[in-house]
Amino acid sequence: MIDVAFDMNSDAAGGDPDSKSPTLKKYHQQLWSKPLPSGQVFDLKMGVKGSYLHFTSSTIELSLSSDSIGNSYKNTAKMKSIIKAIPAADVESFWRLNSSIGGFIIFPAKKVDGHMTINQMRGVSHLIADRFDLTLECIRRFYSRLDSPLKDTLDRYREFFKLFESFQGYVDFFLLNDLVDSTSTRTRFFTSVTEPFTESPLPRNVDEYLVYRGNSMDFIEQRNQRIAKWANAH
Repeated sequence: MIDVAFDMNSDAAGGDPDSKSPTLKKYHQQLWSKPLPSGQVFDLKMGVKGSYLHFTSSTIELSLSSDSIGNSYKNTAKMKSIIKAIPAADVESFWRLNSSIGGFIIFPAKKVDGHMTINQMRGVSHLIADRFDLTLECIRRFYSRLDSPLKDTLDRYREFFKLFESFQGYVDFFLLNDLVDSTSTRTRFFTSVTEPFTESPLPRNVDEYLVYRGNSMDFIEQRNQRIAKWANAH
């Protein structure tokens, strides 16, 4: 059973749940070891040396890692003054929800030609600032062959994204449907965005942070519901 209320920090022994929570690792394996659009099973293996989770087929070998897709910015230096103005309980509840299974995904883990991974690049890019809505917009643009701040990085992992055949296939596979519109042609951003990647993605004031928080939490809660529904059916 998948407990969507389980806090991945609770069994991470004080470390990063992405690498230290055995429950998170098990949930990733259970949730994503399922048929790809081609019908081939994305069979994720534990226990392969040097890999968090490992996938091998006749055409590709992948080492995959967990990545948090919820970010409360509670420990971000540039957000310090805004975070201090938010009730601590509201920041804590946001952080706790992000620690449920709905707040995590997997990406390829190994560098290609010494370049940063997807996890690393979306964290250091000043146009994304570790926001998953903006990351997903980059992935949407990848499938549409459009430019984005992550274009070069995603291109290096094109064989991974080819497994899902299309943006719709990727969204359906990882149960991200609540972050796109009904046709999966537009990303639903956590803040008001007229043109993505033209300004800082960090909330600029308390009001904008609260909008960001509310929309982010809605998405994680909705994804948790999708995960629970999928898990119960399978």
